[in-house]
Amino acid sequence: MCARSPRPSKGREHPTTPPKRTAAETSRHQSGPRVATRNGLKSDRIDFAHESERQYARLLDFYQIEWEYEPRSFDIEWDEQGEVVKQFTPDFFLPQFDTYIEVTTMNQKLVTKKNKKVRRLRELYPDCKIKIFYQRDYLALLQKYGLDRDGDDR
Repeated sequence: MCARSPRPSKGREHPTTPPKRTAAETSRHQSGPRVATRNGLKSDRIDFAHESERQYARLLDFYQIEWEYEPRSFDIEWDEQGEVVKQFTPDFFLPQFDTYIEVTTMNQKLVTKKNKKVRRLRELYPDCKIKIFYQRDYLALLQKYGLDRDGDDR
């Protein structure tokens, strides 16, 4: 299991201090993931940030793998005063595997940033297991399982 923030600041830890966010990010993270009004699979009830996350969650649901969406943010950078200035929130946590999953289907510049964040998380939280699910992995699953990008495969 992942330990709390590895770097206390001035005698106190900031395991849940959120970084500065845009208004859109703030509304999405204030009360956790929003649950949509649709019935059905868990993946159909969560308001995901990206369709690729929904497709990944649908695959997990299909195989009856328990998952949580963005359950925790990890402190990964602090300022000189010890205040958290950057956090990383993996997309999924798979409790039965004790593993976090980050899904990324973005452009290479943003993938590079995510890779850096994951490397930093691994340095600071060596007991945490985290895997990155890249665009090539996502596209291979879409093809293998006949999923489409718009969720119209039901």
